[in-house]
Amino acid sequence: MNSNLISIVIPIYNEQENIKELYNSLSNTLSEQNYEIIFVNDGSTDDSYSIVQEISEKDSKVKLLSFTRNFGHEAATTAGIEYAKGNAIIVMDGDLQDPPELIPDMIKLWQSGYEVVYAEREKREGETILKKITSSLFYKFLDLVSETHIPKNTGDFRLMDRKVVEDYKKLKEKNRLFRGLVSWVGYNQTSIKFKRHKRFAGKTKYNYFKLFRLALDSVTSFSIKPLFFITMVGIFISLLSFVLGLAFVLIKLLLRFPVPGWTSLVVLILLLNGFQIFLLGIVGEYIARMFIEVKNRPLYLIKDIIDSEPKENQ
Repeated sequence: MNSNLISIVIPIYNEQENIKELYNSLSNTLSEQNYEIIFVNDGSTDDSYSIVQEISEKDSKVKLLSFTRNFGHEAATTAGIEYAKGNAIIVMDGDLQDPPELIPDMIKLWQSGYEVVYAEREKREGETILKKITSSLFYKFLDLVSETHIPKNTGDFRLMDRKVVEDYKKLKEKNRLFRGLVSWVGYNQTSIKFKRHKRFAGKTKYNYFKLFRLALDSVTSFSIKPLFFITMVGIFISLLSFVLGLAFVLIKLLLRFPVPGWTSLVVLILLLNGFQIFLLGIVGEYIARMFIEVKNRPLYLIKDIIDSEPKENQ
């Protein structure tokens, strides 16, 4: 391990239009640094692999890990971090929305004593109003239910000291949220604000379904409050049912007439059944994640490594 080395980890999936521009930008920005760039090819079906391979043949600082298939962004991020040699590791996206020009400032903050420097978005270009609103609501909800504070308006773009990385590598769960795990690890953290630009080229890989899955993973990975909520709802409904049942019996016995309201009763039953199914779905999400964990399959499989400087034992 080289204490002066800065490792840049970039997960990529079908980013052929962005790779060369990103590489050129990083090379110019880091010209005065000792650095390595680790691209993690997450099962791309375009020419991403061959483009990185071509760059690596010309520049030994560029490495490539290539998966056997698409294992997901979180797995690719983890693979790059585990392979990185540097004393500071920076994770960033491959679409140029994370500006490389911010890296020197992140390094200065790290050198001043901070062990994690995360980039916080002040503005978000190229996103719809719906995306901004749902993102804001998600972070507020996550902050409400999570036992770990996860800074809002942040992505994966951040610098981590080697100490942080070594502790991060101890976390072996399969359902991962990188930004949440880094927050959970702790250490002395600070933020640096930036303006997030539109993608340089190509389309985002995160549709609303994938974002919804990410939100579920975030909540279930960092909070058990939904399960506590289910318990409280169950107690409340049980008490309410007992009180209403007792009231109806007393009305029947004391006032001598049946309680009307067959239609309202049916509606109430349907609403309660729907709510019960929703609560069972929450429990099911936790059980599904337990099922994935107990199988203990590897998080990813690497098909190929391109590295002209073989990794040293750390």
